[in-house]
Amino acid sequence: MQMTSAELTELMIDSAQNAVTTTEEEFNITLDGSDESIDLVDDVILSWLGRYKDQALEANAVFTICNIYGAYVGEIFREKIGGNWTYDESDPDAPYVVLNYAGSTYAFAGICYQRLVNDSQISVRSYYDQAIANNLQ
Repeated sequence: MQMTSAELTELMIDSAQNAVTTTEEEFNITLDGSDESIDLVDDVILSWLGRYKDQALEANAVFTICNIYGAYVGEIFREKIGGNWTYDESDPDAPYVVLNYAGSTYAFAGICYQRLVNDSQISVRSYYDQAIANNLQ
């Protein structure tokens, strides 16, 4: 069953709030919805590995961590610049949510995945900053 645009937006807002609540409970770190708090997201993603080791890399944990922090960063972008959440179904076996704005799509959950699973040097902050810069020219 496909969600409506409004339902998907509501899900992403709820997921972003879940990131705020979970981060406070797990790490006693406050994500306040500001641009500056995105620096904390980079740290918190790696903190999951530090605290939970291999458990943080299990499929369900990876899915949850990447989606809630992707939603959080995406919602900051959406509040500042705009955009709409949509499903990218170009691969029917692996649909994912992206934020569309001005003809570009931003896979905020995807960049969180890259940092968590593939390369701790990848920066969610840098990806966000580039997405903002792309739209302020």
